[in-house]
Amino acid sequence: MVIKTSMLEYRPIDDDETELFYEYMQYGFRPQNGPVEFDPDDIRRPVGQRRGLYDDTVEGSEPVSICRHYIFDLEIRGNSHPGAGLTSVITPPEYRRNGYIQRILSESLVEYDRQGRQFSILRPFDYGFYRSFGWETANEVRNYECPVEALSFAPGKVDGAGEFRQLELDSFDTVSPVYEAFSSNYSLTIERDAEWWRHRVCYSRDADPYVYAWFKDGAPQAYLVFRFTGDYHGRTMKVREFAYTDTEALTAVLAFCYNHDSQADTVEFHAPDDSVFRDLLPAPDEVECTLSTGPMVRIIDVESTLSALSYPDVDGEIVLSVADDLAAWNDGAFRLSVSAGESHCEPTDAAPAATLDIASLSQLAVGHRSATDLARADRIEVGSEEAIGTLDRLFPTTPVYIRDRF
Repeated sequence: MVIKTSMLEYRPIDDDETELFYEYMQYGFRPQNGPVEFDPDDIRRPVGQRRGLYDDTVEGSEPVSICRHYIFDLEIRGNSHPGAGLTSVITPPEYRRNGYIQRILSESLVEYDRQGRQFSILRPFDYGFYRSFGWETANEVRNYECPVEALSFAPGKVDGAGEFRQLELDSFDTVSPVYEAFSSNYSLTIERDAEWWRHRVCYSRDADPYVYAWFKDGAPQAYLVFRFTGDYHGRTMKVREFAYTDTEALTAVLAFCYNHDSQADTVEFHAPDDSVFRDLLPAPDEVECTLSTGPMVRIIDVESTLSALSYPDVDGEIVLSVADDLAAWNDGAFRLSVSAGESHCEPTDAAPAATLDIASLSQLAVGHRSATDLARADRIEVGSEEAIGTLDRLFPTTPVYIRDRF
């Protein structure tokens, strides 16, 4: 796909530019390492699609800005929706302050829209920066750090019929039923495949992680992916990811972590904001828990996305005025109608009942915040309480959890 203007060209980055892309990545995200010699045998497998922005007025043929796209489907409100992950957005310092980032973000949205993608997610270096372009926080994350001894209660609460087994890194077929069961509780989870599991979840720049699963009655009920950091003077078991089918399976994971008390002093992991972990603890004050801001989400096309979303079994109609400075096709008024399980959204000239920007609408759509909460924060302007009531009925909040990193 090639998009041309009088000066700028947005296009895929060729394979012969891999070294240049690597250099941009090193300088953009790991400048403290200094210049690092390119080694093609030490590069993570390129699961994503690389894109570059080229300026004809700049000497040389290198891009003035780069990014990477990951194409996947997302589970949102119980249905599958085409999505895209955006990452590796970098402009070298010699090309900054020329609007190149805004342009490559805009062209990325155009590409997503032409592919029929409905949501874009990213992990920002700065939330305010990407909020100005229409992305907004999708969820919060609880980060736990606790002494291994704090989990000593767990082994006595697990049925002895279950057992843990170490798995190979290429174990997606085994763990996928657990991942799907766990993910069904949350909106905006990525529909994974074996390649994504191996090269995005079970990957580490320093050393590959361990993968274990808990089996009961012959079927996997939980799994965890982890590695260790530190030395004999202080070692931490860092759980990159875990999933479980029920509370007993979660308790089995905690018991497994406790059984490493001879190898680690502390355990670290992250979980959804609605995690039941603290409810299981006899002494929750022994566990340090911090709340952090998670990834960001953005609607790509208002008309197609709101038409495709699933809604509660209610009837409602509302006209929304949406502001979007980056994607002109979203900037305007839209009529959303929901009746008898069918939904339809289309542009309209009718007077709006509510006004909001694309970032706020994105939070509303995925279920992270209610219309009432957004109105309290002055993120939605309405002419009546009826409009807020309609939006709350059509877009109830639901747990959101994006755990994947890219």
